[in-house]
Amino acid sequence: MMDAVVRHHMSDLGRRVEARRTRLGLSREEVAARAGSTPGYIGLLEEQLPTPGIEVLVRIANALETTVQDLTGYTADVAPGTGRAGLHARMDEIDASECWALLDDHGVGRVAVMGDAGPEIFPVNYQVMGGEVLFMTAEDAPLAKAADSGTAIAFEEDHMDEAFSQGWSVLLVGPARTVSDPATARAFGDAAYSTPWTGEGRDVPVVLTPHRVTGRRIRVQGAPGTEPGGGD
Repeated sequence: MMDAVVRHHMSDLGRRVEARRTRLGLSREEVAARAGSTPGYIGLLEEQLPTPGIEVLVRIANALETTVQDLTGYTADVAPGTGRAGLHARMDEIDASECWALLDDHGVGRVAVMGDAGPEIFPVNYQVMGGEVLFMTAEDAPLAKAADSGTAIAFEEDHMDEAFSQGWSVLLVGPARTVSDPATARAFGDAAYSTPWTGEGRDVPVVLTPHRVTGRRIRVQGAPGTEPGGGD
């Protein structure tokens, strides 16, 4: 386990490589094998401050199923979707089991609720817990108010591969509830992968129990994940 001093000296590139590798569930050995590198170099890239050449960056980005721009932070403040549509693209439905697999254990998505002034949409980090989705929010936040009133909410996460103009989107719709029991609320808070990115004061657990789980995937002929000459 890296100590705090070593982690403090990680570069932005190293942090992005480690975060992406962890999200994919890959070991350094697996990334190295994909990239034609060595586990030691992947460790050096994550933990220290090397300056890899563009050829190495391209191989590592491909191994991590992302782009050089994303790894280097070039697109960090750029709205997604600046690329053009792919040639012969098609859209497929995603079944519920794959939707849950894409959401994985945790991540960052968007919640839509009906507020006093109309629909409101805002980013949230979430935790999947046995067919439900947990959010931590503030007592007076729109999400908590929607949960208290028992109205349905919508939750969405997506991923776009800008290099190949393809991606996926998952949508969950259903009623939300706040967790009022203090012991259960503490247990939910302890189970969350991360505290809210938006900061302290958000200790009210809200649980979404979806009655509708749908997803769509855009595929582009010849892109990674498709057969040459086809769309599967």
